[in-house]
Amino acid sequence: MTPQGARRVAIVMHGFSGGGMERSMLRLAEAFLARGLAIDFVVGQAKGELLGEVPAGARIVPLTKTPVFWTTARARVLVAQPSAWKFMLRPRDEIKAVKPLLRWLPCLIDHLRRARPDAVLAAEPRYNLLAIWGSRLSGLGARVLVSERIHVSRHAEGDRWWADPSLRDVLRSAYLKADAIVAVSDGVADDLAAHAGIPRARITTVCNPVVGPELLAKAAQEPDHPWLAPGEPPALLAVGRLHPQKDFPTLIRAFARIRAKRAVRLLILGGSSPITPGHAAELTTLVGDLGVADDVAMLGYADNPFAYMSRASVFVLSSLYEGLPGVLIQALACSCPVVSTDCPSGPREILDHGRFGPLVPVGDDAALARAIEDTLDDPPPAELLRGRAGLFSVDRAVDGYLRLLLPAGEKLPGRAAA
Repeated sequence: MTPQGARRVAIVMHGFSGGGMERSMLRLAEAFLARGLAIDFVVGQAKGELLGEVPAGARIVPLTKTPVFWTTARARVLVAQPSAWKFMLRPRDEIKAVKPLLRWLPCLIDHLRRARPDAVLAAEPRYNLLAIWGSRLSGLGARVLVSERIHVSRHAEGDRWWADPSLRDVLRSAYLKADAIVAVSDGVADDLAAHAGIPRARITTVCNPVVGPELLAKAAQEPDHPWLAPGEPPALLAVGRLHPQKDFPTLIRAFARIRAKRAVRLLILGGSSPITPGHAAELTTLVGDLGVADDVAMLGYADNPFAYMSRASVFVLSSLYEGLPGVLIQALACSCPVVSTDCPSGPREILDHGRFGPLVPVGDDAALARAIEDTLDDPPPAELLRGRAGLFSVDRAVDGYLRLLLPAGEKLPGRAAA
């Protein structure tokens, strides 16, 4: 139970789908609660695969939509952010990207005035913007922390929020009004500064909360797939939504190269992306064309990927770009050898330039196949991998966030007893 009078943090985000950002926010919330803080999840959609993992004691506050009266909505935004006037005075069809924010904004303002949180934490550009506008219009003076979790210059190729120069200007000026800007890796921080024109000194790196007792307990469970049973051929594992960003085609081609020479299997855990719903079918076709369908299993979303990681022979990250890929850290914590593309950003930092697992060029299936085979033949010591993963503990991340969320000089709430 949250102590009466505890400091309250409102976490503003989309919902509870099974992505890395959502998992990170849930871990933060659980750790905040354990340290005596009160937590509100203020969400655009109170649904998703991870809804059942919302920690006990956290409140879920769905943002209800209100009708958009454009004159009133524009005026409201210009009060919150006068520098956005050039964008907000454009024709309606040119500012439709912010329409959902305009519909949620009155509800967020009402909640902030009622709940009176001491701090607001947001994730992803549109919810960062919503949190800044809502906090300023509520008049509470709560501390606002916005966070970026992906390599924005690469993500902008398929995401209008950082691609549209006008929206980029709105985001930049809004972010600079936040009390703190967090990036999940130094690579993300450097890229955000360069792409958005934000002074690098204004951005703080706080790695995601990844490794904790719950992960290790789940890793000890038995996976529910026969390919991971003792005596079976080595199994490669990849985890991620079926989206082009993850570049599973390169992984599948690398696997086909290996399978032509030795017995090996490939498991891919991850649901279809609503953004690219046809990508799963494309991967299935590729698997068939390469003649490896009998040795590749795409299993969809898994509640406990850590049980798979602890039994797999090699974990492979084949992404085109990332932020700080938690799955790579999770695999290390599960004592699973890893191979990764040297994509921006995160793998190089996690693996210390290849010391804890080989890094290969993005999109190079031949190099990926060689690195996987080398790792199968000579895996690193399990204790080395677990030790590296420990640098990305939940407690370290929570300390980093609380230093930014709480007023300067305030003592951090103590860590929960182990």
